[in-house]
Parts: sequence; structure tokens; C-alpha cells
Amino acid sequence: MYSADIYNTNKEKVSQVVLDEKVFGCEVKPHLLYEVVKMQLANRRAGTASTKNRSHVRGGGKKPWRQKGTGRARAGSIRSPIWKGGGTTFGPLPRDYSYRLNKKVKKLALRTALSIKLKEDKLLILDNFNLPEIKTKGVITTLNRFDIKDAFIIDDSNLHLEKSASNVPFVKVLRPEGLNVYDILRYDKLIITQSCLEKITRTLSA
Repeated sequence: MYSADIYNTNKEKVSQVVLDEKVFGCEVKPHLLYEVVKMQLANRRAGTASTKNRSHVRGGGKKPWRQKGTGRARAGSIRSPIWKGGGTTFGPLPRDYSYRLNKKVKKLALRTALSIKLKEDKLLILDNFNLPEIKTKGVITTLNRFDIKDAFIIDDSNLHLEKSASNVPFVKVLRPEGLNVYDILRYDKLIITQSCLEKITRTLSA
């Protein structure tokens, strides 16, 4: 059985929660983390190499000369690849690097990443992360109380927190639906509010 303390933003212990072994007690499988992170990075990749073929270059609506009787070779468009200013033949086009993994694999990788954070004592559970106003200082002050340098924060519909942390380079805030392996591993500390912990547990234990 795994348990964790729940704190408020003043670093005061307010309660304790029993964590689901199925979600936070997984066997660490590095190859799953590798596969999911590789997929996430591939899906973010933008293929920008692009050339214009004959359908993309300007002009070429009219046949340059009649088909027969001129003594010249047949031509249907001035934008033929063999003409100056014509389109490129078989040139590179924007490439889609994205691919998908099995849902079970992604879910198991998330469980593995959460288990690692718990075992390394890098998981912090807060009762809430409410801020009285939109102010960057409020986020930094709270993190300093816990001696946290960079953090991945999961909170639900907290606009004050999302906007306050938007220009802090070492902090990322997402809602529970955005929980992902790459960001869990990328940031040193994972902070989850109590309400989000329940949602995540329900989703990953199913």
C-alpha cells in the first residue's frame, strides 16, 4: 500500500491519501517510456521541406501553341517541369512524422512515469493551488516554500494559476487531460492537486 501526504500552499500537512498501487506502484519499464516519448516528439515534429510542383506555380492556364503544324514539340503548359519557371518534379513536400501507439501501452507508460516520481520522492500533492490574483510572484513564492526549482503542475480549470505561470520558464501547467509521459520526465517535480489526483487515478486504474 502506498500513501502520500497532502499539503496546502503554505507547506502545511493537511491530510494523507492512499495511492492506488495499480497506478503508482508499477514495475519500471524503461522501454515503454522510450517508445512513448519518441512518439510524442515525432508527433510534435513539423516537416517543413517543400517545393512547388506544376500545380502550385503561377501561370500555365493557356496552351502555349496549337498541338500540330508549328514544327515545334507539343506543349500543354508553360509551367511544365522542363520549362524555365516551371514546377519541380518529385520535389519534397511537407512530411507527417506522426504515428500512434496502442492505448494500453500509453496508459502503462503513464503509470510507470508516475511510479518513478513517487519512488524518487518527486511527487507533491496539494489540496489546491488557488491564487488570489493573476500574479507570477504567487507561483514562484509557493514553489520556493517547497524548495522546488522546476515543476510540472496538474490542476483543473485554474485560470489564475495557468496565466500566472505562463511566463515562468521552469514551470508548466496542464489540466488532467494533458498529463503526458514526456512532461512528467522532463520536469524535476510533479505537482498534482487532490481533485486531479482522483481523476487521474480513475482514468489510469480502469
